[in-house]
Amino acid sequence: MKKISLFLFVFISSTIFSFSQAKWPFAATSPNQKIIQSFGSSVIEISYSRPSVRGRVIFGDVVPFDKFWRTGANSATTIFFGDEATINNTKIPAGKYGLVTIPGKTEWTIIISKDTTVNGEDKYKQENDLVRIKSKSVLTNKVETFTIDINNIKPNEAQVFLRWDKTEVSFKLSIDLDTKVMNYIDGQIATASEKDRPYYNAAGYYLENNKDLKKALEYVNMAIENNQDAFYMYHTKAKIQNKMGDKKGALESANTSIEKAKAAKNDDFVKSNDKLIKEINKK
Repeated sequence: MKKISLFLFVFISSTIFSFSQAKWPFAATSPNQKIIQSFGSSVIEISYSRPSVRGRVIFGDVVPFDKFWRTGANSATTIFFGDEATINNTKIPAGKYGLVTIPGKTEWTIIISKDTTVNGEDKYKQENDLVRIKSKSVLTNKVETFTIDINNIKPNEAQVFLRWDKTEVSFKLSIDLDTKVMNYIDGQIATASEKDRPYYNAAGYYLENNKDLKKALEYVNMAIENNQDAFYMYHTKAKIQNKMGDKKGALESANTSIEKAKAAKNDDFVKSNDKLIKEINKK
Protein backbone atom coordinates (compact mmCIF):
# COMPACT_ATOMS: atom_id res chain seq x y z
CA MET A 1 0.00 0.00 0.00
CA LYS A 2 2.82 2.36 0.88
CA LYS A 3 4.53 1.51 -2.42
CA ILE A 4 1.34 2.34 -4.39
CA SER A 5 0.92 5.64 -2.52
CA LEU A 6 4.53 6.55 -3.16
CA PHE A 7 4.11 5.72 -6.85
CA LEU A 8 1.01 7.90 -7.13
CA PHE A 9 2.77 10.80 -5.39
CA VAL A 10 5.74 10.60 -7.75
CA PHE A 11 3.45 10.28 -10.79
CA ILE A 12 1.24 13.24 -9.82
CA SER A 13 4.21 15.39 -8.86
CA SER A 14 5.95 14.63 -12.15
CA THR A 15 2.79 15.38 -14.11
CA ILE A 16 2.24 18.72 -12.37
CA PHE A 17 5.88 19.67 -12.95
CA SER A 18 5.59 18.66 -16.60
CA PHE A 19 2.51 20.86 -17.11
CA SER A 20 4.12 23.77 -15.27
CA GLN A 21 7.10 23.63 -17.64
CA ALA A 22 4.99 23.44 -20.81
CA LYS A 23 5.22 26.44 -23.13
CA TRP A 24 1.93 28.33 -23.41
CA PRO A 25 1.31 28.64 -27.18
CA PHE A 26 -0.84 31.78 -27.08
CA ALA A 27 -0.13 35.52 -27.04
CA ALA A 28 0.20 37.10 -23.61
CA THR A 29 -2.39 39.56 -22.29
CA SER A 30 0.18 42.27 -22.94
CA PRO A 31 1.85 40.93 -26.10
CA ASN A 32 5.41 41.76 -27.10
CA GLN A 33 6.03 44.12 -29.99
CA LYS A 34 9.16 45.00 -31.92
CA ILE A 35 9.23 47.87 -34.40
CA ILE A 36 12.13 48.37 -36.79
CA GLN A 37 12.37 51.61 -38.71
CA SER A 38 15.02 52.28 -41.36
CA PHE A 39 16.68 55.58 -40.48
CA GLY A 40 19.89 57.25 -41.62
CA SER A 41 22.32 54.51 -42.62
CA SER A 42 20.85 51.96 -40.22
CA VAL A 43 17.69 51.45 -38.11
CA ILE A 44 15.87 52.40 -34.93
CA GLU A 45 14.49 49.34 -33.15
CA ILE A 46 12.09 49.47 -30.19
CA SER A 47 11.03 46.39 -28.18
CA TYR A 48 8.21 46.61 -25.63
CA SER A 49 5.07 44.93 -24.27
CA ARG A 50 1.58 46.28 -25.03
CA PRO A 51 -0.97 46.39 -22.20
CA SER A 52 -4.58 47.38 -22.97
CA VAL A 53 -7.00 49.69 -21.18
CA ARG A 54 -9.71 47.04 -20.64
CA GLY A 55 -12.07 49.54 -19.01
CA ARG A 56 -9.56 50.77 -16.43
CA VAL A 57 -8.40 54.25 -15.46
CA ILE A 58 -4.83 54.26 -16.76
CA PHE A 59 -2.85 57.38 -15.93
CA GLY A 60 -3.20 58.38 -12.32
CA ASP A 61 -4.31 54.87 -11.31
CA VAL A 62 -2.89 51.83 -13.15
CA VAL A 63 0.10 54.02 -13.99
CA PRO A 64 0.53 56.45 -11.06
CA PHE A 65 1.55 60.03 -11.71
CA ASP A 66 5.08 61.12 -10.80
CA LYS A 67 6.29 57.53 -10.39
CA PHE A 68 8.70 55.42 -12.41
CA TRP A 69 7.02 53.45 -15.23
CA ARG A 70 8.69 50.71 -17.24
CA THR A 71 6.77 52.16 -20.22
CA GLY A 72 4.95 49.01 -21.16
CA ALA A 73 4.35 45.75 -19.33
CA ASN A 74 6.36 42.70 -18.29
CA SER A 75 10.00 43.03 -19.42
CA ALA A 76 12.00 46.22 -19.90
CA THR A 77 11.35 48.49 -22.86
CA THR A 78 14.46 49.00 -25.01
CA ILE A 79 15.47 51.23 -27.90
CA PHE A 80 18.33 50.56 -30.31
CA PHE A 81 20.06 53.23 -32.40
CA GLY A 82 22.06 51.96 -35.38
CA ASP A 83 23.67 55.39 -35.79
CA GLU A 84 24.87 57.84 -33.18
CA ALA A 85 21.78 59.84 -32.25
CA THR A 86 21.21 63.21 -30.64
CA ILE A 87 18.35 63.84 -28.21
CA ASN A 88 17.99 67.21 -26.51
CA ASN A 89 21.54 68.21 -27.58
CA THR A 90 22.97 65.04 -25.98
CA LYS A 91 24.81 62.62 -28.26
CA ILE A 92 24.03 58.95 -27.71
CA PRO A 93 26.45 56.40 -29.20
CA ALA A 94 24.99 53.73 -31.45
CA GLY A 95 23.73 50.86 -29.31
CA LYS A 96 20.88 49.50 -27.22
CA TYR A 97 19.38 51.38 -24.26
CA GLY A 98 16.49 51.29 -21.82
CA LEU A 99 13.48 53.54 -22.41
CA VAL A 100 11.60 54.46 -19.23
CA THR A 101 9.32 57.31 -18.20
CA ILE A 102 7.86 59.21 -15.26
CA PRO A 103 4.33 60.24 -16.33
CA GLY A 104 2.88 63.45 -14.90
CA LYS A 105 -0.53 65.04 -15.20
CA THR A 106 0.57 67.54 -17.84
CA GLU A 107 4.20 66.65 -18.47
CA TRP A 108 6.28 63.47 -18.62
CA THR A 109 9.94 62.82 -17.97
CA ILE A 110 11.36 60.59 -20.70
CA ILE A 111 14.59 58.79 -19.90
CA ILE A 112 17.13 56.98 -22.07
CA SER A 113 19.09 54.71 -19.72
CA LYS A 114 22.28 52.71 -20.09
CA ASP A 115 20.44 49.91 -18.26
CA THR A 116 18.53 47.73 -20.74
CA THR A 117 17.02 45.49 -18.05
CA VAL A 118 15.31 48.01 -15.76
CA ASN A 119 11.62 47.09 -15.48
CA GLY A 120 10.79 48.26 -11.98
CA GLU A 121 11.34 51.24 -9.71
CA ASP A 122 13.45 49.13 -7.35
CA LYS A 123 15.94 48.46 -10.16
CA TYR A 124 16.08 51.99 -11.57
CA LYS A 125 19.23 54.02 -10.88
CA GLN A 126 19.35 57.62 -12.00
CA GLU A 127 23.14 57.49 -12.44
CA ASN A 128 22.52 55.27 -15.49
CA ASP A 129 20.54 58.03 -17.25
CA LEU A 130 22.00 59.21 -20.55
CA VAL A 131 19.17 61.63 -21.32
CA ARG A 132 16.28 63.04 -19.26
CA ILE A 133 13.87 65.25 -21.16
CA LYS A 134 10.48 66.80 -20.45
CA SER A 135 7.57 66.25 -22.83
CA LYS A 136 4.12 67.81 -22.63
CA SER A 137 1.30 65.27 -22.59
CA VAL A 138 -1.34 65.81 -25.26
CA LEU A 139 -4.98 64.76 -25.23
CA THR A 140 -5.65 62.40 -28.13
CA ASN A 141 -8.28 60.00 -29.44
CA LYS A 142 -8.51 56.85 -27.35
CA VAL A 143 -5.87 54.21 -28.01
CA GLU A 144 -6.93 50.93 -26.43
CA THR A 145 -3.55 49.20 -26.57
CA PHE A 146 -0.32 50.96 -25.56
CA THR A 147 1.52 51.96 -28.72
CA ILE A 148 5.01 53.24 -29.47
CA ASP A 149 5.41 54.65 -32.96
CA ILE A 150 8.15 56.31 -35.02
CA ASN A 151 6.85 59.03 -37.31
CA ASN A 152 7.57 62.41 -38.95
CA ILE A 153 10.64 60.83 -40.49
CA LYS A 154 13.10 63.03 -42.37
CA PRO A 155 16.56 62.04 -43.66
CA ASN A 156 18.21 63.18 -40.43
CA GLU A 157 15.33 63.49 -37.95
CA ALA A 158 12.49 61.40 -36.52
CA GLN A 159 9.91 61.58 -33.73
CA VAL A 160 9.04 58.80 -31.28
CA PHE A 161 5.42 58.79 -30.03
CA LEU A 162 4.02 57.05 -26.95
CA ARG A 163 0.23 56.69 -26.97
CA TRP A 164 -2.15 55.02 -24.54
CA ASP A 165 -5.76 55.66 -23.56
CA LYS A 166 -6.24 59.37 -24.33
CA THR A 167 -2.66 60.49 -23.70
CA GLU A 168 0.19 61.10 -26.14
CA VAL A 169 3.78 62.20 -25.52
CA SER A 170 6.73 62.30 -27.90
CA PHE A 171 10.37 63.16 -28.30
CA LYS A 172 12.56 64.03 -31.28
CA LEU A 173 15.91 62.57 -32.21
CA SER A 174 18.36 63.45 -34.94
CA ILE A 175 21.53 62.14 -36.54
CA ASP A 176 24.41 63.81 -38.36
CA LEU A 177 23.60 62.19 -41.68
CA ASP A 178 25.30 64.77 -43.87
CA THR A 179 28.79 64.08 -42.52
CA LYS A 180 28.25 60.35 -42.96
CA VAL A 181 26.95 60.68 -46.52
CA MET A 182 29.71 63.08 -47.61
CA ASN A 183 32.41 60.85 -46.13
CA TYR A 184 30.88 57.88 -47.95
CA ILE A 185 30.72 59.73 -51.28
CA ASP A 186 34.30 60.97 -51.03
CA GLY A 187 35.58 57.56 -49.94
CA GLN A 188 33.77 55.60 -52.65
CA ILE A 189 34.71 57.96 -55.46
CA ALA A 190 38.34 57.89 -54.32
CA THR A 191 38.68 54.12 -53.88
CA ALA A 192 35.94 52.19 -55.72
CA SER A 193 36.28 50.93 -59.28
CA GLU A 194 34.86 53.24 -61.95
CA LYS A 195 31.69 51.18 -62.42
CA ASP A 196 31.03 51.08 -58.66
CA ARG A 197 31.44 54.77 -57.95
CA PRO A 198 28.11 56.30 -56.83
CA TYR A 199 28.15 59.22 -59.26
CA TYR A 200 24.39 59.33 -59.80
CA ASN A 201 23.46 59.05 -56.12
CA ALA A 202 26.08 61.66 -55.28
CA ALA A 203 24.65 64.04 -57.89
CA GLY A 204 21.14 63.55 -56.48
CA TYR A 205 22.34 64.15 -52.93
CA TYR A 206 24.16 67.34 -53.91
CA LEU A 207 21.05 68.56 -55.74
CA GLU A 208 18.55 67.80 -52.97
CA ASN A 209 20.74 69.18 -50.19
CA ASN A 210 21.87 72.43 -51.85
CA LYS A 211 25.48 71.37 -52.23
CA ASP A 212 27.94 72.47 -54.93
CA LEU A 213 25.86 72.34 -58.13
CA LYS A 214 28.94 72.35 -60.38
CA LYS A 215 30.09 69.21 -58.61
CA ALA A 216 26.59 67.73 -58.92
CA LEU A 217 26.68 68.36 -62.69
CA GLU A 218 30.11 66.79 -62.91
CA TYR A 219 28.90 63.68 -61.08
CA VAL A 220 25.74 63.26 -63.17
CA ASN A 221 27.75 63.61 -66.39
CA MET A 222 30.10 60.86 -65.20
CA ALA A 223 27.09 58.68 -64.38
CA ILE A 224 25.64 59.26 -67.87
CA GLU A 225 28.97 58.30 -69.50
CA ASN A 226 28.60 54.87 -67.88
CA ASN A 227 24.90 54.49 -68.77
CA GLN A 228 23.90 56.62 -71.74
CA ASP A 229 20.37 55.20 -72.00
CA ALA A 230 19.45 56.04 -68.40
CA PHE A 231 16.56 58.46 -68.97
CA TYR A 232 16.28 59.15 -65.22
CA MET A 233 19.87 60.44 -65.14
CA TYR A 234 19.12 63.02 -67.86
CA HIS A 235 16.09 64.08 -65.82
CA THR A 236 18.31 64.70 -62.79
CA LYS A 237 20.77 66.54 -65.01
CA ALA A 238 17.97 68.78 -66.25
CA LYS A 239 16.97 69.62 -62.68
CA ILE A 240 20.58 70.46 -61.77
CA GLN A 241 20.96 72.70 -64.83
CA ASN A 242 17.63 74.39 -64.11
CA LYS A 243 18.74 75.13 -60.56
CA MET A 244 22.01 76.55 -61.91
CA GLY A 245 20.06 78.90 -64.20
CA ASP A 246 21.08 77.11 -67.42
CA LYS A 247 17.67 77.15 -69.13
CA LYS A 248 18.93 76.00 -72.54
CA GLY A 249 20.90 73.09 -71.11
CA ALA A 250 18.04 72.07 -68.81
CA LEU A 251 15.58 71.95 -71.74
CA GLU A 252 17.99 69.90 -73.84
CA SER A 253 18.50 67.39 -71.03
CA ALA A 254 14.78 67.16 -70.29
CA ASN A 255 13.96 66.50 -73.96
CA THR A 256 16.70 63.87 -74.17
CA SER A 257 15.20 62.25 -71.08
CA ILE A 258 11.78 62.19 -72.77
CA GLU A 259 13.19 60.51 -75.90
CA LYS A 260 14.97 57.84 -73.90
CA ALA A 261 11.98 57.34 -71.57
CA LYS A 262 9.72 56.78 -74.58
CA ALA A 263 12.19 54.25 -75.98
CA ALA A 264 12.09 52.47 -72.61
CA LYS A 265 8.27 52.77 -72.55
CA ASN A 266 8.36 54.61 -69.23
CA ASP A 267 5.36 56.97 -69.26
CA ASP A 268 5.98 58.19 -65.70
CA PHE A 269 9.26 59.87 -66.67
CA VAL A 270 7.73 61.29 -69.83
CA LYS A 271 5.14 63.03 -67.62
CA SER A 272 7.78 64.12 -65.09
CA ASN A 273 9.86 65.71 -67.84
CA ASP A 274 6.83 67.44 -69.38
CA LYS A 275 6.13 68.95 -65.97
CA LEU A 276 9.77 69.97 -65.55
CA ILE A 277 9.85 71.62 -68.98
CA LYS A 278 6.80 73.71 -68.04
CA GLU A 279 8.58 74.82 -64.85
CA ILE A 280 11.73 75.72 -66.80
CA ASN A 281 9.80 77.75 -69.37
CA LYS A 282 8.07 79.77 -66.65
CA LYS A 283 11.39 81.33 -65.68
